[in-house]
Amino acid sequence: MKKYFYEMTYILNPVLDDEKFSELVSFVNKLIEDNGGDIVEVDEWGVKKLAYDIDKKSTGYYVNLYFNAPATTIEAVEKNMRIHDDIMRYLTLKYDAKMKRYYELRKKGEVPVVFEDLEEQEEEKEDN
Repeated sequence: MKKYFYEMTYILNPVLDDEKFSELVSFVNKLIEDNGGDIVEVDEWGVKKLAYDIDKKSTGYYVNLYFNAPATTIEAVEKNMRIHDDIMRYLTLKYDAKMKRYYELRKKGEVPVVFEDLEEQEEEKEDN
């Protein structure tokens, strides 16, 4: 079965303790692995302010992860996340070739600078 590259960001209930955050992150990772996926990277951003209140909460514990998985994995993982009370929101993105290439360049620290030269040129024009 063909595996695709995904990015998933989800928000956990901020009133939980650190141990519970770790348990939920492990729970989601295990869901992905049990359904044929491979975790590439997990990045816990911590408690951040939300753009708008969700269930009368103004903050949430953000987790961002990258993984390879078959398409059928997403349905199973999102179904479990949808019914879990402590997972407030989630978003899954399937990467295309350009997004995957950008991710790999970013990991190597080789992302080309595109707009910096334009800003410098505009500043030079203003000075003249």
